[in-house]
Amino acid sequence: MTPLHEVIINKNTNINPIWIMRQAGRYLPEFREVRSKNTDFIKLCLNPILSTEITLQPLKRFDFDAAIIFSDILMLPYGLDQNVEFKKNFGPILGQLDLNKISKVKEIDFVEKIKQVYEAIKNVSNNDILKNKNTIGFVGAPWTILVYMINQQSPKKQLKKDFFENKDLINNVLLIIEKFLKIHIKNQIDSGANLIQIFDSWAGLLEEKDLPYYIYNPTLNLVKFVQSLNTPVICFPRNIKDYKKYCDFIKPDAICIDYEVDPAKIEKEISIPIQGGMDPKVLLTDKENIKKEATKYLDIFKDHPYIFNLGHGILPETNPEMVEYLVKIVKDY
Repeated sequence: MTPLHEVIINKNTNINPIWIMRQAGRYLPEFREVRSKNTDFIKLCLNPILSTEITLQPLKRFDFDAAIIFSDILMLPYGLDQNVEFKKNFGPILGQLDLNKISKVKEIDFVEKIKQVYEAIKNVSNNDILKNKNTIGFVGAPWTILVYMINQQSPKKQLKKDFFENKDLINNVLLIIEKFLKIHIKNQIDSGANLIQIFDSWAGLLEEKDLPYYIYNPTLNLVKFVQSLNTPVICFPRNIKDYKKYCDFIKPDAICIDYEVDPAKIEKEISIPIQGGMDPKVLLTDKENIKKEATKYLDIFKDHPYIFNLGHGILPETNPEMVEYLVKIVKDY
């Protein structure tokens, strides 16, 4: 059994596997080299040879316990024929959302449009380097995908003023998102992903009263679906105000926490396996501080099933040597 499955399924507290969100990416010189020759991000995600290579890059360098496929949560709107492009120093820009158009997308056409993602998962999961390690597939949670599809860009600045006005549009789009997320998840699992992570990057935008409709119910449907395929699922509802309430309602197999939350409180309140927590900015400091912060999390969760990770994606300016040092601390703990 892989170390991640040991923690998630067997609730093993004697080991602390480690992988890092965005581990296949911008902090690695070998990734930047590939990226400099492939400026179209979507095309890069849909190049199975290169996305396989990028997914495996961090595993060749560091003793990580899992590979997470090099892809993007916006493959979903892309597969639904909404225009998606990535603008340098800005982020994703999506085309106008046409409900009529996305309602007509058939499963076969959706799969055909993004099938290279599944090819890459197949390549990765069959690679010798992944022996006794996990291949992680992932999706965006329904709410986060809805935000991108209607807002047409990251809501870092703000949500459109009229975001919630067209309730009919929201209801219909959420149903379509859920249907195709299930298709996307099943294809990833069928291709060799043996763990799924659901990223709800914008969970923190909502008020308490809106959580059941936008987050709890749609995410619960997805989690049950993944579990019905005998695959463990980790949820990451970033900046959600109440992790305990979320876990009690959705019951994922493991929960990933962000760096804004108090890990000691989480340890007391939540019984399921925990992942993550450390602030990615810690890796921009010195070894002494990295050791102190990493050990803090390892100490807090020493009697709790725990997977070491960061509380958000690794920052592009991170020195790979510091990642190597972090892995050593976790492995030697």
